[in-house]
Amino acid sequence: MEKKEERKDKYFIVIRGKARNGYKSVCKGCIGRVEAETKQGELIGQMYSGTGGVKGGGVVKREDTYPLSRHQAQLLLFVTPSQKRLELLCNPQLFTAICDLAQNDLVVVKHKKGLQPGLVKNLMQIGRRENPDDLLMLGFEVEFVDTDQSQPTKKVPPLPLVSAGDIVQVVPNYTVSPRNLQTEGVNKRAVSRIPSLPNSGSRGGQAGGSPPGVPQAPTPQCPLEVGSMVEVEAGSGVTVYGVIRWIGLPEGQRDSWAGIELDYEMSGCSDGKLGAQQYFTCKGNRALFVPLKTCRPDGRFQSLTAVEEAPKYHELFPDTPLEEGVEDAPPIPESEALALLEGRMKGIQGHYNSCYLDSTLFSLFSSSVTLDSLCRSPGVSEEEVPSILRRQIVNRLRRQGFVPCESVMAFRRQLGCDSFLTEEKDPEEFITILLQRLLHVDPLLKLRSGSEITQDSYTFQIILDKEQVGPVPTVQQLLETSFLSCDLKFEKVPSCLMVQMPRFGKGYKMFPRIIPSTELDITDLLHNSPRECFLCGGRAELECPGCLGDRKLQPGRIKQYCTTCSTQVHSHPLRKDHAPRKLPAPTDLPVDGPMPRHKLQLFAVLCIRTSHYVSFVKFGPSPRSWLFFDSMADRCGDDKNGFSVPEIKACPEVGDFLSQPEEELAAADLSNTSNLVKRLLQDSYMCFYQHPCVSLKE
Repeated sequence: MEKKEERKDKYFIVIRGKARNGYKSVCKGCIGRVEAETKQGELIGQMYSGTGGVKGGGVVKREDTYPLSRHQAQLLLFVTPSQKRLELLCNPQLFTAICDLAQNDLVVVKHKKGLQPGLVKNLMQIGRRENPDDLLMLGFEVEFVDTDQSQPTKKVPPLPLVSAGDIVQVVPNYTVSPRNLQTEGVNKRAVSRIPSLPNSGSRGGQAGGSPPGVPQAPTPQCPLEVGSMVEVEAGSGVTVYGVIRWIGLPEGQRDSWAGIELDYEMSGCSDGKLGAQQYFTCKGNRALFVPLKTCRPDGRFQSLTAVEEAPKYHELFPDTPLEEGVEDAPPIPESEALALLEGRMKGIQGHYNSCYLDSTLFSLFSSSVTLDSLCRSPGVSEEEVPSILRRQIVNRLRRQGFVPCESVMAFRRQLGCDSFLTEEKDPEEFITILLQRLLHVDPLLKLRSGSEITQDSYTFQIILDKEQVGPVPTVQQLLETSFLSCDLKFEKVPSCLMVQMPRFGKGYKMFPRIIPSTELDITDLLHNSPRECFLCGGRAELECPGCLGDRKLQPGRIKQYCTTCSTQVHSHPLRKDHAPRKLPAPTDLPVDGPMPRHKLQLFAVLCIRTSHYVSFVKFGPSPRSWLFFDSMADRCGDDKNGFSVPEIKACPEVGDFLSQPEEELAAADLSNTSNLVKRLLQDSYMCFYQHPCVSLKE
């Protein structure tokens, strides 16, 4: 059958802007065909409905569109809703791979039962052409790979029809011998097979191996370790991919085994348990245990280095700005956060040593409203820092789940120094410059010293002697000890408190582990605030710095007493040299009234390892609602032509760990915890706290 000549029509997708009067068929995410172009650079086009039929004409600015081939337009038409089309375009590597799919290519599909591997069998036209201008949609028939071979299938069911938006991964260099399948037609829509999907064996260099007689290059023997990205052949003969989370000798084995967290769920896998032993923790049906010698380095990423010219980000990634005039996006709701944020090419894309900035902005603005008012200053032009921060970073992150590096670079250019464009910086330096010089915000912290001198600051650095607290301190203990050692008090309750851990430079850490307190009680750190007696619970009148490290009185916690309890405590011979000092007595509180407690909630933790910053962010009230964000988790291409691939992972195990009692946390054995929990405790650099009832302007 001869292949028909493809029409040379030009197609496009609308990536921004809003409908003009009289052209309601034009909206963000809709697809059209170019009819003409005006001298003003506007496109006059026919717009397609969700079924491929022409729904009307429209006029749109060229810069508000992204060009598509006919094949791309047909694939995207079958993707619903329209916002999902833009999300797919935001992952250029995946979309390009989907457009190049061949018969028997292995893909991972989001289906009813979750993520399932399958083989592409047919490219399908969907719909009926009612008139010559209609554009038929394209989808894929996929044969799911049954990873559980224990029971043979008696009857071959009809192949499911999936859209490009349902495909979450394309596995390259995978071949399989085609099976003779008797498939039934799909009756839900008018569909027809078209002879435009090549067999995987016919695509040189893509899938099907080397031509006969040409030896294949040997697989490089790279040393594998925890964190290595590998591929391994599962029991069903399918090559699966994942990350090594554990290496060791399971009970009854003589050779080393690897525990792998797979990219998607497979039946027969676990959550990190082998037999009765939990070796690591991950989502259910994702942990596969195999002999280490059967693992190979992930061939998907080796192939990138073999390409002479890597994919260029600017050619693949379409700029998808938000519509003008839309309201500012609120923080992402807990119920929607994982669907919007989890995955690769999510979050803020890193570029040129920007990880300190990316992680800080993601921590401050993805799920917290504490600093939102800074971005909405009245009378600010679109070119000024608050507007750029609000429109190009905060709104994009909350609406689309992804901020491209161009938006970050536009923001970095406003920071007042060329070094911010290329060099590494400390997060506290960036925060101070952003809040003080660019957003003109008063210091977030007002601290009163013992000499009655008020100090202003945007962040707080923990300063103390290592011996003043235990070997595994909490942030609560560190903050109280630091305040008492430096003779400091808060003048008022801060709306946002950013606490720097006691580590200096990129290598020295005072403590091997620090436990982020999920709740920070600052009642005893407030000046002129009523406080409870440490012993009897009555109104405290005296505070004793000398009792801070007393091993018999809960060391590491501030001690304040009523007059009676202070006399009794300091009658002990070992406390004769203590010098309790009088607390200021607030005048606006009834004598017998309850003692109010002032508590801040942890909403993010910034971590650093080998000069690279990442962040953990709490995205909702549930104790398990935690995300891990890395703006440079991977790279597509080389340093010259490639681009960073940001990634966000759900990490409920972080919440599970932090929910334990303080005594258990300090004594916890980290050998049985996940790598992300270890990273949180060992690499913490700055903890972010917010007060739920105090706004920044108060």
